[in-house]
Amino acid sequence: MAKSKARTVYVCQECGVSSPKWQGRCPSCAAWNTYVEEVVQKETQTPTWRSNQPREKVATRPVPLQEIEYQHEYRTNTQDAELNRVLGGGIMPGSLVLIGGEPGIGKSTLMLQIAVSLSQKVLYVSGEESNQQIKMRAERLTASNTKPSCYILGETSLAAIFKQIEQLQPNIVIIDSIQTLRSSHIESVAGSVSQVRECTGELMKFAKESNTPVFLIGHITKEGSIAGPKVLEHMVDTVLQFEGDRHLSYRILRTIKNRFGSTSELGIYEMLDTGLRQVSNPSEILISQREGELSGITIGATMEGNRPLLIEIQSLVSSAAYGTPQRSATGYDARRLNMLLAVLEKRVGYRLGTQDVFLNMAGGLKVEDPAIDLAVCASLVSSFLDVPISSRICFAAEVGLGGEIRAVNRVESRISEAEKLGFEEIFISKFNTKGLDRKKHKIQIHSMSKLESMIDHLVK
Repeated sequence: MAKSKARTVYVCQECGVSSPKWQGRCPSCAAWNTYVEEVVQKETQTPTWRSNQPREKVATRPVPLQEIEYQHEYRTNTQDAELNRVLGGGIMPGSLVLIGGEPGIGKSTLMLQIAVSLSQKVLYVSGEESNQQIKMRAERLTASNTKPSCYILGETSLAAIFKQIEQLQPNIVIIDSIQTLRSSHIESVAGSVSQVRECTGELMKFAKESNTPVFLIGHITKEGSIAGPKVLEHMVDTVLQFEGDRHLSYRILRTIKNRFGSTSELGIYEMLDTGLRQVSNPSEILISQREGELSGITIGATMEGNRPLLIEIQSLVSSAAYGTPQRSATGYDARRLNMLLAVLEKRVGYRLGTQDVFLNMAGGLKVEDPAIDLAVCASLVSSFLDVPISSRICFAAEVGLGGEIRAVNRVESRISEAEKLGFEEIFISKFNTKGLDRKKHKIQIHSMSKLESMIDHLVK
């Protein structure tokens, strides 16, 4: 049989759109100088993965929904409560999970900890580290918990990986990382759009046909998005994102996409010398232990998915020394900070236009919950007046442009979390009290409707 002729195309490295000729600007994503020449050859051999299990006959006609048979799939417990939470209760059979994050954030560490702790047969494929390096790291992470069912394979060829998979028959496969794999069907370098798409497609086919869960570790770009074509995130079942400053100890594992569970869950870890430690009660860690009362520090009750968290808000308001006031926010939306400053000046009467304002969410968290607004306003006023607010007071409400205190969702969960951690008072919106049973809570609940009245109550 004559060998098929190679074909040259130009592929955008940002979005994956191909073109028969080079273009300076991609017509799809509008990125400049992203087209790279790649040689694509038609397949003249058998597919990379060929399952030995018998396939079900594909239906040739539409089937009514009621007639489709469904068997309950039992999830695999990862021995990690935080990872189980973000996955929706455990590892789903046949699922394809993508984990992305900054270099050094802990992606490989988390996957290696899972691989050595499971009793099932796990194949850990690494294209970035040697077997000796992985062995050294595994001994440092979990010296006494390593199971003999963890197998390490240092390989980047997809065909060679599938050959080992057919011989070993693992229960779980971990790929570190998808950008290092290369398929012989595509004549381009590893990490290119074509290679990432082809390798992910073959791994997805393997996961669905063999009912074996596959974890993919993915690199990210300097903008923070997962490297490779956007179709990569569409192909997988679950996308997890590791967040946090690698110079700080805390890490957040968020669910960006999940076909088998909620996308509003997150897991919190602490990076130690012995690996990632699960943080079962993050509120106690996010609230600093201080000896005396300081101005500009308040506690806000926020929700991360279905999980209530109490977070410390720190602010510093001082006179502008260089004419133009500075506005700096860490872990908080700077535009929302400017809005709250305008509300405090217009509705409450505090002249903050000539003040430098610095706001920080303790612990390195990024908070988007509007229920943190009231705590931010109280922190700003406390720093401006240099009047400390008791560390036994908590806040949970949104602030509107008219200076009104607005209701937030799941206020009872926030109140219960504050009460569990020993807080004595909590400020909420007056409109959140409908249906609220105050008798079952020992914490004192203050319901306010105006920002001005709450501040008067605090600084009187």
